[in-house]
Amino acid sequence: MDSSPDFTRIVVCDTDTGAVLRQGYAPHPMETPEGGGRPSDVDPQAWLLSLGEAAGSGLLEGVQAIGVSAQQNALVPLDAQGACVRPALVGGDRRAQVAAADLMDTLGGRQAWAEAVGCVPQAAQPVAKLRWLARTEPDNALRTTALMQAHDWLVWQLLGRPARRTTDRGGASGTGYWSAATGAYRADLVELALGHPAMVPEVLGPSEAAGMTPEGLLISAGTGETMAAALGLGIGLGDAVVSLGASGSVMAVHPEALVDSTGMITSLADATGMHLPVVTTLNAVRALRGTAELLGVPDLESLSDLAMKSTPGSHGLVMLPYLEGERTPSLPHTAGTLAGLRRESMKPEHLARAAFEGMLCGLTDALDVLRGRGVDVRRIFLLGAAAELPAVQAAAPALFGVQVVVPQPADYTAIGAARQAAWALGVSQGTLAPHTPPTWQGAAARVLEPGEELAVGQAVRQQYTSVREQTHPGAF
Repeated sequence: MDSSPDFTRIVVCDTDTGAVLRQGYAPHPMETPEGGGRPSDVDPQAWLLSLGEAAGSGLLEGVQAIGVSAQQNALVPLDAQGACVRPALVGGDRRAQVAAADLMDTLGGRQAWAEAVGCVPQAAQPVAKLRWLARTEPDNALRTTALMQAHDWLVWQLLGRPARRTTDRGGASGTGYWSAATGAYRADLVELALGHPAMVPEVLGPSEAAGMTPEGLLISAGTGETMAAALGLGIGLGDAVVSLGASGSVMAVHPEALVDSTGMITSLADATGMHLPVVTTLNAVRALRGTAELLGVPDLESLSDLAMKSTPGSHGLVMLPYLEGERTPSLPHTAGTLAGLRRESMKPEHLARAAFEGMLCGLTDALDVLRGRGVDVRRIFLLGAAAELPAVQAAAPALFGVQVVVPQPADYTAIGAARQAAWALGVSQGTLAPHTPPTWQGAAARVLEPGEELAVGQAVRQQYTSVREQTHPGAF
């Protein structure tokens, strides 16, 4: 089961092969805020209602175990009786930006936070939401005695609200008060943020079960969407995932937690016992959409077709896609740059190509942050709707410099949750080892090699880097 910010998807998989047998879907019954967008406050009961609808019509018949993945960073504050103190504060909520900065200063800066929990406070994280709650809704903060995230709360509900509350190391690593390096909570950071102590869920191992439902179904530990997607894709050491959303991210599997005082790396734990260092850029597909609007083309497919009429390097045109500031490198107040304008480069196709190359070079900068910390990357999984665009597939292998895998669209997050459930079931039955997840058939994918274009990609990257260093010296 995958409970995303907008919907619930359920896949029923064969425990031995991972083959998807049946699927269910239901939107979340939520009101759209005035002005549009997603709500920042959500009643968790909406997640349960959606889950129940998605599981209807006998979808779960014959199911032996359930895994739950859910949106990350959704904070569910509970009172002493286990009731929600207020609606959940969901991950995309930006109200806690000031609170995050306040927390960073209170503990002693970026280095102190990186050493404590492997990341610097961000507005989306539960630790910053707690600080916001204490400052903005002090009565609700005082009533808060226990903390859960979305997948923790859903697992707890499915188990019948037992006295024992659990989470997994993947979900815990994003809270801002659990360290992936030590495997322990920092209770002092909860108290620092909230103003008083609060109970936190027990952190289960990757293959441990959270319990059994009243109907006798095993429930695995659950995890966040990022970790579930990695498990569903079957990535391992040497693999990285580049995700192309409005913003972009690069995450890779690594055997140890990384401490990064710059704040560019968020050191998460994965759902297998390894680690998932993540580097995020603020500008990815939003740079493509902005360029499409500027050029008057109707969609990204048309922008891609236009870009393919140009050549690598875009006739010297370089776009730094920092349209809304940037996080990697840390340039929160900067703007985008278009460099290399000459009469022969002032054509729509060259600007279109420069947008694609700028987006991918920005993500290559993020990849280099990980490589600079010793993370081995020999293969990249490229995710997101934009990964299917010919202009992306033409440029990505040469710019990243390694094999690029573009998986066919599938519910990898839900599949990862199912794989976790099969793992916990196998361990409970003595058929699987607790340190090795079940081997499932890999995702169907298109594989792209850098080949002879590698030198061309390096030249494009050098052109991009030169502009970045001239306009933002010392950014890295």
